[in-house]
Amino acid sequence: MTPTEAQRERTAALTDGRVLLERNPEAGVARITLNCPERRNSYDAAMRGQLAALLDDAAGDDDVKVVLLRGAGGYFSAGADMRNAYAWYGEAPARNEAGTSTNGAATSNGGASNGARQRRPSQRRRLTVDRRSFGFYHEFLGFPKATVAEVRGLALGGGFELALMADIAVVGRDAKLGMPATRFLGPALGSLHMFFHRLGPVLARRLLLTGDTLPGADLAHLGIFTEVVDDADVARRAEWWARKVSRMPADGLVMAKEAFRLVEQLQAYQGEEVLSYLFHAYGTNLSFEQGEFNFVRTRAQHGVKRAFELRDEHFEVPEP
Repeated sequence: MTPTEAQRERTAALTDGRVLLERNPEAGVARITLNCPERRNSYDAAMRGQLAALLDDAAGDDDVKVVLLRGAGGYFSAGADMRNAYAWYGEAPARNEAGTSTNGAATSNGGASNGARQRRPSQRRRLTVDRRSFGFYHEFLGFPKATVAEVRGLALGGGFELALMADIAVVGRDAKLGMPATRFLGPALGSLHMFFHRLGPVLARRLLLTGDTLPGADLAHLGIFTEVVDDADVARRAEWWARKVSRMPADGLVMAKEAFRLVEQLQAYQGEEVLSYLFHAYGTNLSFEQGEFNFVRTRAQHGVKRAFELRDEHFEVPEP
């Protein structure tokens, strides 16, 4: 049995090719691939929306029991695309010296072409956008079908969160995992409830307060992920887990996912759906002091690649 022409047309209408959906109805498995390897499968809001649309499509397909999420080119996902960090809030109107808004175009150094001062996004805009953005992660966390993550290369930021949210996660020993964006967006990123619940408070604090990235091998003994295996075996093992889970009754899987979600909400996630976007909206509204690393300003001055290099230099502290 193969996907129908109607299914193929519907899938094509939901994506521009940066996210792919492949169905295997006989096995009960749908494979969703993040397909932007030149950006290490980092995603902007549009690409994240495409992923959400394909997940919704798979959720409504009665032939699908399991969704296998993976990345092309040897990378799972580097998370949100930092080329447009803060741009997801949209352009805030500039202010002139009198304090009234203008329509001046922003310049590369964050000012405006007519001499007006570019404003930070308002808190109301931050809350509105972050509430919508975090809705994607809440939907994935409560996804009604079983999910398997095939994690190789990188799982950073939102990619790390997706790996932690999956029901089954197979992680490569050499895969780099963590939340490095905390180094320039603040340590209140993501779902703190999930980090503390899944990682434990000690490791969660370390990753969020330092921005460290760790190889999968360093986390293997903690039982955070279903398996940590050699990188060459990740795809094969993830496929095996997907097929194994798909042998379960379809109704049983959906009922179990709802039960799991309720138990986690009662035991570990109470208030998370509101607090996650509140923490992000407030926590990323940072003022940088002299000598602190300001990614957005550095990116405007030196470009994205050099900004990342300067970030790593700034946060590199040799061990005694």
